[in-house]
Amino acid sequence: MSMLDGKVAIVTGAGQGIGQGVSLALAAAGAKVVAASRTLAKVEDTVRQIRERGGEAVAVACNVRVAEDLAGTVEAAVNQFGGLDILVNNAQEVPLGRFDDVSDEAFLAGFESGPLASFRLMKLARAPMAARGGGTIFNFASSAGIRWDMAGYGAYGATKQAIRALTRAAASEYGPDKIRVLTIAPHAESPGLKWWIENNPEEAQAFFRTIPLGRIGRLEEDIGRAIVALCGQDLSYLTGATVPLDGGQANFD
Repeated sequence: MSMLDGKVAIVTGAGQGIGQGVSLALAAAGAKVVAASRTLAKVEDTVRQIRERGGEAVAVACNVRVAEDLAGTVEAAVNQFGGLDILVNNAQEVPLGRFDDVSDEAFLAGFESGPLASFRLMKLARAPMAARGGGTIFNFASSAGIRWDMAGYGAYGATKQAIRALTRAAASEYGPDKIRVLTIAPHAESPGLKWWIENNPEEAQAFFRTIPLGRIGRLEEDIGRAIVALCGQDLSYLTGATVPLDGGQANFD
């Protein structure tokens, strides 16, 4: 048997980057995956890859800023696969830039797609997870929230630090239902990071020098498989923590 046989997972932002890598890893470990994205064609490609490998998955169109879409995604997991065991809150719009360059609209979009979407989905996931004896929720943070120089990262860092606070609270409140809640802080070969590297070459070179392992994480192998491992019984006593999957770069102490 595979490690996650019989488990059902939702992954938001599953059409590319980390979300796609996590979806592929979960499916490879035996989970049935609800791959959600604002752009349906992207997650249909992810589902195609999963099925070609012999896994089970369904694609769902979901704008994480729309409450009804989030509810529909959880309903899809329950209706298609019978329940929910794993939630990966990955999708988010990123409000990068200095204060004077970030509009109110971009700032609000970051919070609606990040902390608010994670907050909503965690609440929606609680009942179906509890009905199956527990589950694991993953929210995503970033070392951008703890930089010594926050110039240009204030709005983005604020959304990610808010998510960390929500993780801690949910871990405390959902623990009696045997639902674990973890924050993941990754560095990975996502389209967003590649864009940042291309547009900030000097800062990127300096950034790479701060990673002890000397490389960016691979989407499926380094990030996805770590999340699979964190779903397992061997780590079932871990909750409420921020887990950095970043090659040793950030200090979240």
